[in-house]
Amino acid sequence: MTRLLIGPLLRHVGTTDATVWVETDEPCDVAVLGSHEHTWTVAGHHYALVQVEGLEPGSSIPYEVHLDGEIAWPPLQSDRPPSLIRTQGGGGPLRLAFGSCRYVRSAATLTDRHFTPDSLACFARDMIRSEVSQWPDAFLMLGDQVYADETSAATQRRIRAKRDITSGAKDQVADFEEYTWLYLESWTDPDVRWLLSNVPTAMIFDDHDVRDDWNTSHSWREDMKRTTWWQERIIGGLSSYWVYQHVGNLPPDELKADDLYQRVRTHGRDAEPLLREFAAAADREADGAKGARWSYRRDFGRTRLLMIDSRCGRILADGERSMVSEEEFAWIEKQVDGSYDHLLVGTSLPWLLPRALHDLESWNESLADGRRGPRMASWAEKVRRAADLEHWAAFRRSFERLGNLLTSVGRGEHAHDGRSPATICVLSGDVHHAYVAELESAPDVHSPIYQLTCSPLHNFVPAAMKVTFRVAWSRVAERLVRALLRIAAKVPPATVSWRRLAGPFFGNEVATLVIEGRHAETVLRRSAPGGAPEELIEVSRLTLAG
Repeated sequence: MTRLLIGPLLRHVGTTDATVWVETDEPCDVAVLGSHEHTWTVAGHHYALVQVEGLEPGSSIPYEVHLDGEIAWPPLQSDRPPSLIRTQGGGGPLRLAFGSCRYVRSAATLTDRHFTPDSLACFARDMIRSEVSQWPDAFLMLGDQVYADETSAATQRRIRAKRDITSGAKDQVADFEEYTWLYLESWTDPDVRWLLSNVPTAMIFDDHDVRDDWNTSHSWREDMKRTTWWQERIIGGLSSYWVYQHVGNLPPDELKADDLYQRVRTHGRDAEPLLREFAAAADREADGAKGARWSYRRDFGRTRLLMIDSRCGRILADGERSMVSEEEFAWIEKQVDGSYDHLLVGTSLPWLLPRALHDLESWNESLADGRRGPRMASWAEKVRRAADLEHWAAFRRSFERLGNLLTSVGRGEHAHDGRSPATICVLSGDVHHAYVAELESAPDVHSPIYQLTCSPLHNFVPAAMKVTFRVAWSRVAERLVRALLRIAAKVPPATVSWRRLAGPFFGNEVATLVIEGRHAETVLRRSAPGGAPEELIEVSRLTLAG
């Protein structure tokens, strides 16, 4: 009998349609609510993305997954509620949960005292105890869904059984096959699996999905190319990301128009060669070649989500340094046109950092570009990699361009009716703490602009890093760094300023954005150490508008 290995993952849900993703152990016919899709194969693994259409707007529909006519989901004797597809168009507030940086499942870290409970699993258990009306309408997973460069003990045992770990990628993931192990380990936790079957997800990658410092600079890319193992890693990383994360981000109409997806699903043979060719081309974008667009847009009624790839789409060669290509930035600027009540910009890397860190990254970029000579440039490159100085602040022109775009939206310049959104929120992760910051905008910018950062879902923060972030958020550090750079480095300050409203908060955390009309608030909850009865403890609640 054919088995369901991973899934179902409820991915895109509209007013009358939905997509459901699965991985199976054999080729088969997959059916959901009467819609059928035959699996397609990549490197000997079998997948399907079932498109369910003709649903009622604003409805809540229980569903099952059948493989070759036999029920495969829900599990027999499950004590969890049925899996539901909840279409858009109903009443009540919009609830969007978000977070990033989830290191494997809780079972893989039980003996490590640094880890508190997995907040995503806690969130699932909280859902089980709650009314369906309180469930999130989507979960935005903002990077590091898997850790290819920090594998668990169980994955390392599988790697050692497959190959020699004294050379090449060593105990890190080496290829597509080993990437499949990461998703199997991470997405099959029983509570998380149930959550993913009920809550639509929108995903974007960050560095650990491939490797720490991924695309931090042109010299980093050149160093990686000189290794014997990097090419297979990046092909496996981007191929697996396309299969496990990216295709589910797309709505049914875009899937039908996506040439690669249609070729893969109708290939009739193992489609690994198609994806290898695609992944190699996508990786070359940072060197100036035409690449792939991983960024995408979703609308939730009067709320627009614009998810930006701030990793693979970077331009780093020939003296250029941009977070995304010119072509992709032009696409981003077009996506903000229209009338909506709230604009959400998802990007794995925070746009607004602690101001002291922002200025240090801007200074590092100036030195690494060679403005103080090659010796200082070499030193700055080493510091950049060691301290992960490669956020939006280290891509100064991109930082300013995104800021100009957001403030123009806040002036109502992109709205058909000239009305500014009630809020503009940049949602991010990466930095292993949570905070809310607000841009101090000009009087003619009528929308408040926020940075909402939530990280990690399941990881830990060393004590020294906690101290660093607390100090970086202080006004004393901000003024001291600014003064030093003004005197010693002559780096001009950013053209915008911002203030911290909440945080920093540390721990395994999940944030939720609650939107009703033009009202919005954000709630941050943290997993309780030791599995306390509450499991998730509220640590912050902040009204953003209304």
